[in-house]
Amino acid sequence: MNDQLPPAVSPAVTAPRQAALARLVAQLEEHVARAGWDAPVGVFALVRTAPALERDPALKGLLDDAALAEARADPESLTAIEQGDLPPVNSLEELLAGIVWPEEVDGTAVATERAVLPAAAEQAAAAIEDPQERAAYLMSSPDRDDVRMVVGVLRSGESWCAVRSRSHDSSSEVVGGVDLVPGLVEALRRTLQ
Repeated sequence: MNDQLPPAVSPAVTAPRQAALARLVAQLEEHVARAGWDAPVGVFALVRTAPALERDPALKGLLDDAALAEARADPESLTAIEQGDLPPVNSLEELLAGIVWPEEVDGTAVATERAVLPAAAEQAAAAIEDPQERAAYLMSSPDRDDVRMVVGVLRSGESWCAVRSRSHDSSSEVVGGVDLVPGLVEALRRTLQ
């Protein structure tokens, strides 16, 4: 990890905690992008690296040299801990509603994919009453594009989102911002209350 902000981070993001979150979300987006599209939802606990190392020195063996150097240089640096064995649920909303993080967790992030359509196609889909027919219509629509959203929030209130579309699948095309996916930002905040 370098000391510079990733391309998805605006130069206007200068607060150290906000910058650390933006850096980590960009890194998570790159991590999940390497796995390719059509991936399951990923849920991550976020902890400040330096305090986590103080609580559990064995963590040092799990982090690479760059992460350890970043933790020494930046007290706000974060480490993401992917959560495995997520319970089977019908929706992301249902999954997040069942998560409550302990106080040791400084934040949380989620990586998920969604299909997006132009407004006219969304209206046409909404008119289809049968859920299976609606899903088939959505999946076969030529106007459909998939987007991957990686959203992170901290207990202290900061948020950062990174969004990549399948039609522009390049690291240089990832869009980043504080509140690009406001509903998901708010759902993640509720898991930290």
